[in-house]
Amino acid sequence: MKAVAAAAPPAATPQIWPLGVKAYHALGDLGLIPVKTELLYGQIFHKVSKSPFHVYLLRVLLNLLQAAAPKGFFVSSEQPITCPDSEPEPDLAVVRGEVADYRHAHPTTAELVIEICVSTHEYDRSKLRAYASAGVKECWLVLGPEKQIEVHRQPLGEAFSECELHGLGGSLTSAAVPEFTVSLDKLFGT
Repeated sequence: MKAVAAAAPPAATPQIWPLGVKAYHALGDLGLIPVKTELLYGQIFHKVSKSPFHVYLLRVLLNLLQAAAPKGFFVSSEQPITCPDSEPEPDLAVVRGEVADYRHAHPTTAELVIEICVSTHEYDRSKLRAYASAGVKECWLVLGPEKQIEVHRQPLGEAFSECELHGLGGSLTSAAVPEFTVSLDKLFGT
């Protein structure tokens, strides 16, 4: 009679403990989270430094957005948007209301969010789920090296149902903020 070997117990696997927005704020208030971080999907990510080209694109778009923002909206730069399980800090956002409306809480959505992608394409693209979940109406990924803008519209659950790619040789007008138009040739300096 052969002896039957006992089945080995399952190997222990490390468990991920997701961090909620409230806990992220509490740890930040205690100084336990380094500066220049973002909360995405329960995990803390350190933000990378910005190249001169990234800063150039940010400044140009910020000036254009501030000039185009309609009454009752303001432009936010590198400030949090509180989403269901994340708190990304988009490069630019057009938010409904006045700055004073957000004295005690961050905005929970935006009309338009712009992420500038010079070396962080996939990381910035990973934020789309958070923005769609928060009901952001439109999200632009400004693809610097490619001289293109990827536009995401129509949030539906955790995704955007529309995606368009725009390149040199034309202008792009925001559907969410129709006063905002960008000449791609001028933006990318061609």
